[in-house]
Amino acid sequence: MKINVSSEIGHLNGVIVHTPGHEVSLVNPELKDELLFDDIIFEEDARGEHLDMLEVFKAAMPKGGQVLEIVDLFSEAIQNESARHYFIEQLIKEFPEENLSVIQNELKSLDPIELLTFSTQGTLKGSTEFNLHPSPNLLFTRDLAAVVGDSILISRAATKARLRESLMMETLVSYHPLFDSVKNNAVRISGHQSIEGGDVLVESEKLVLIGMSERTSFTGLMKAAEGLLNHGVETVLAVDIPKQRASMHLDTIFTFASETECIAFPPAILEQHDNVVALKKNGDHIVADSRSSLQSALNEFSGKEYDFIKCGGENRTSQFREQWTDGANVFALAPGVIVGYERNTKTFNTLVDHGYSYMNQFEFIEEYTDKDLELNAENKIAVSFQGHELCRGRGGARCMTMPISREVLTI
Repeated sequence: MKINVSSEIGHLNGVIVHTPGHEVSLVNPELKDELLFDDIIFEEDARGEHLDMLEVFKAAMPKGGQVLEIVDLFSEAIQNESARHYFIEQLIKEFPEENLSVIQNELKSLDPIELLTFSTQGTLKGSTEFNLHPSPNLLFTRDLAAVVGDSILISRAATKARLRESLMMETLVSYHPLFDSVKNNAVRISGHQSIEGGDVLVESEKLVLIGMSERTSFTGLMKAAEGLLNHGVETVLAVDIPKQRASMHLDTIFTFASETECIAFPPAILEQHDNVVALKKNGDHIVADSRSSLQSALNEFSGKEYDFIKCGGENRTSQFREQWTDGANVFALAPGVIVGYERNTKTFNTLVDHGYSYMNQFEFIEEYTDKDLELNAENKIAVSFQGHELCRGRGGARCMTMPISREVLTI
């Protein structure tokens, strides 16, 4: 599989996910805020909903497409002793308050399964003194990295609660053969900078959007922009968005749906002005020019005329309710073929008004499991899937996916 993503909407060919495991059952109410969860979720139902979502992906993907589990990849990577030692050394460095250096030799003697358990659940066999918090946010693989063209931007989490996931991703890119073709093109963020994949949207191989959110710092954004501009991207649109829980990443309020359509949360996108800066390379320098709105900037630098479809429709209350339940966080399986939580009914109704056919997950799977998608401008499909437990984690279909391969298609 060739690792390359040159569009948010290219036909999905390879994606990294994580089906919820025991780590989500280790989140107790006293810890949920520290672990960035608004609620505790029921593992068994969340697993079932996630696995059902993956069946939708598989039905839509071309022959040979792959859905990859991140813990499987990590387990494979740390079969390599150098990878294990690297990961452990980074843990010790990034979490000095945990005093893990005391058990460095013990950690390095763990077999890969034990180290995986320690990484995801925080538990160390035979020890109570050195247990860490679980990593329930591993569910949201989107935030760990972003493939842009034939390069990869490795995220650096803004919070300690997710930093361990960043170290897992760095280990994967450095040591897993899957990433051999892109590891020399990796863009890395270091120090106190932060950027997370939910803030990175790839319009094309020449145009990338990066949100400056509560999780992506100004310096992290600039470092990422510099790296991408050095790897073939011509323009980065920096989008300043509200620094609040409801809009933690750009993709919680804005996503791409088709060649010329996006889903947008009106108060944070359509009603904002002078919040976009276009970043370009000029010799050894980056030049910045402000733009009046995201829509005008996107149209200007893409050469297209984008239609911004309103999350929640026209009703103000519905807009806020459905953005809260990830109505704007849709995931494109192909141009004009998108998936999202079924509970966002007003958003789906609005998509139907814009020419989309509506199908639930079961209808879509039955229709396309043994049949290729008909990809054309007249066959736009909005697919709903059940996610009543998954939704409690505050992330939708795009949040739960890290595409690493998309086929370039124009319809």
